Amino acid sequence: MAPLHRRALGSAGVDGYQALLLVSFGGPERAEDVKPFLRRVTAGRGVPESRLDKVAEHYYAAGGASPLPAACRALVEALRAELAGTSLDIYWGNRNWHPLLEDTLAQMRDDGIERALAFVTSAYGGYSSCRQYLDDIAAAQAKVGPRAPRVEKLRLYYNHPGWVGPWASNLASALEACNPVTGAFPGAVEVLFSAHSIPVALARNSPYVEHVTEAARLAAEGARVKSWQLVWQSRSGSPSSPWLGPDVCDAVRSSSAGTFVVVPIGFACDNMEVVYDLDIEAAAAAREKGAHFVRAATVSTSPAFVSMVRELVEERVPPFGPRRAEGIFGPWPDNCPDGHCPASTPTASRMPTG
Repeated sequence: MAPLHRRALGSAGVDGYQALLLVSFGGPERAEDVKPFLRRVTAGRGVPESRLDKVAEHYYAAGGASPLPAACRALVEALRAELAGTSLDIYWGNRNWHPLLEDTLAQMRDDGIERALAFVTSAYGGYSSCRQYLDDIAAAQAKVGPRAPRVEKLRLYYNHPGWVGPWASNLASALEACNPVTGAFPGAVEVLFSAHSIPVALARNSPYVEHVTEAARLAAEGARVKSWQLVWQSRSGSPSSPWLGPDVCDAVRSSSAGTFVVVPIGFACDNMEVVYDLDIEAAAAAREKGAHFVRAATVSTSPAFVSMVRELVEERVPPFGPRRAEGIFGPWPDNCPDGHCPASTPTASRMPTG
């Protein structure tokens, strides 16, 4: 991977931008907040309470809290260090739990912030992974009122070297940990790249599958892995509605491999979908058949990933940094096309567990 471009932004070189806003999905940090969080996520979608009870058990089994808020705090601190010396203040707001986007935007307004860039912890195109973030930012601005800061989302980065490079490194580290030469993990090793499943109807109208596939291909190439499979996880929809497959647990059960290395390439940071759906459920599926399970680390606060955020900011600031991308598709534009990634139905979006 080529080294990341870096140049001095300087306190006067941010072209009117006063802040960088980290936007994430959100998640509860106390067991008593799990059900209120899930009710907020599913509001207006007719999800029965029994379904929320079942999902809540995932949190309780993992200690009663999502690891995502702590991961976001760590990323905020890493971004503060990366952008030290610029005039950009760093803020953090979530779509579905505290700190909520509307509260953060209100604080930004009170702090005199009029124009900001937003970095979203989702690398891919798609309704839930891109368009819904834009809609939620707009809804939060409407709640704050006419003095709400203007917020411009940084582009999708699924094929940026600062995204695929850390995944390649983390995959290589996971493979090194189960090196069959040591005898610790005997048998064939199968590499599975995993991302959140979505309804097939949504996938047809978005580049989500194409983006995830390309990111996995680039990461595998960077780790010199020739054989791998893309799988999906965390399905939450009606059994009668087709979702992307195969499911990661089904893929584990149907394989004859002795060791599975799972790369959660759909997620920037650890969250409940990583620590429960993979570290608990998929790992249990491997144990049931006597196989080993190794999960690659998420990119989280990897220095290359954090530097990538700076580079995405530099792209928007005169004299404008280079727009880098690996693979065959080139860099994504600043603004998604009109009508990009519409929801196929009002209730079709996924229900991540945060």
